[in-house]
Amino acid sequence: MEIKQEIEQIVNKLPDDVLAELLLYLRQVEKTTKEEIKLSLNLSTILSEDRELLEKLAK
Repeated sequence: MEIKQEIEQIVNKLPDDVLAELLLYLRQVEKTTKEEIKLSLNLSTILSEDRELLEKLAK
């Protein structure tokens, strides 16, 4: 299944209040450059992969 179709199926199941928040988020993403998005995704990956290490360092 195509990504857009999967997204559409999920969006069709969401309540209106969630859709409003999602729309605000998507508008922010739309204004973001590709470089900023890539950086954000990379940071998210690092944080999730190194969570245990980061927790130890914080102690």
